[in-house]
Amino acid sequence: MPVLIFRWLINALALFGLSRILPGIELGGVFAALLVAAVLGVLNAVIRPVLILLTLPLTLITLGLFIFVVNALVILLAAWLLPGDVFLVTSFWWAVLLAVCLSAVSWLTNWVLQPGTEGGGVRIRVSRRVRPKDDDIHDLRQGPNGRWE
Repeated sequence: MPVLIFRWLINALALFGLSRILPGIELGGVFAALLVAAVLGVLNAVIRPVLILLTLPLTLITLGLFIFVVNALVILLAAWLLPGDVFLVTSFWWAVLLAVCLSAVSWLTNWVLQPGTEGGGVRIRVSRRVRPKDDDIHDLRQGPNGRWE
């Protein structure tokens, strides 16, 4: 549960910061960012899987880039559900840009908070090359009949 709350707070902070940077995204304040992050979380859990399933052929054709359009549609739906003084997206392209930025923040959050690990981050597995023993080396010679012995 604390990880879920931490992700919600990170997404709210990212929304708040992006609303200050992107002129096409208007947010009512910090509490509005918390509300929008909660609404986006519910929409991502309920509606986004259905949209991804319905648009799967188009997503495959575009090699996954259509997912950003689906995310933008979810953001526009959240903007439509909430009052304009809480969350306003001025155009579809601003929603796409916000979707790309929020996807990057979500990826970074998932990277840091990998499930089942304490520190998160990238795990590098180093394999050592095993040197063969002398009994493992077989010297083959071609015999007089053409067969390898």
